[in-house]
Amino acid sequence: MAGLKLFRTDTTNSGMTEVVPRLAEIEADVQGLVEAHMETLLGVRFLASEYSTGPVHGGRIDSLGLDENGSPVIVEYKRGTDVGVINQGLFYLAWLMDHRGEFEHLVRDRLGVTAASQVLWSGPRLICIAGDFTRYDVHAVREHRRSIDLVRYRLFGSDLLGLETVASVSGGMQVARRARRGAVARAVGDVQGAAMVELAGAVDEVLLGLGDGVNRVERKTYRAYQRLRNFACLCPPQRTKLLVYLKVDPKDVDLVPGFTRDVSGLGHHGTGDLEVQLRTLGDVERAQNLFRASYAGA
Repeated sequence: MAGLKLFRTDTTNSGMTEVVPRLAEIEADVQGLVEAHMETLLGVRFLASEYSTGPVHGGRIDSLGLDENGSPVIVEYKRGTDVGVINQGLFYLAWLMDHRGEFEHLVRDRLGVTAASQVLWSGPRLICIAGDFTRYDVHAVREHRRSIDLVRYRLFGSDLLGLETVASVSGGMQVARRARRGAVARAVGDVQGAAMVELAGAVDEVLLGLGDGVNRVERKTYRAYQRLRNFACLCPPQRTKLLVYLKVDPKDVDLVPGFTRDVSGLGHHGTGDLEVQLRTLGDVERAQNLFRASYAGA
């Protein structure tokens, strides 16, 4: 975002005014803004602010949340650049893994029994939001086995917020792409055979290949492909097709019966309002622009 320039057009005088980026006055301003709109900005349901880790650990977690796939999320904020933000977050993440019951009790109180019963402990996440990060920070997250996102922020004018993912690592879910593709193919092969094996493998390859920092999260009823937030969810195969749900507004798509469907307000596994039905490798090629649009939106 350091190279991003934003301009406001003046339609009256046909002029152009640069909106100069700035950092927040204090760290709490960033925290308050993100917590008030956490689901929109990060795809995370807000649970608690300044959560105490008790007298032994003697700390306070800036924000606690639960993401779209049920993974616990810790969000730490820094106004500018702070070399300690990652280690601080990892310290709190270790505390969280040792206090699962306490976290589930918090989820139950805020989001209900169902949400608490579906917490995904295999993929806890740390999101660090700061004015900037060093190259050492980016290298450090790649050496850890946890899911960590480094997000740079900037404020523009009085009413614009910019977020940029600097680095994203999927921790324990990170394996070689070929191995991931093979695992998907074997799982589908138990159900469907060679055609579905090839189709699921092609979808997996395309979604993982859209860019750096794509994480794959396994749930019982779907596989989520996540940037900072979900951009695609692949459901287990039906008899003759695969269903993929995308974060694309169906109103912006020319819907084609038997290929794309608006599922806004309809119950389905995964997240996203646009359903894409895939039956052949040609359908995968046909859907690539939709995949890219959903990825870009995330």
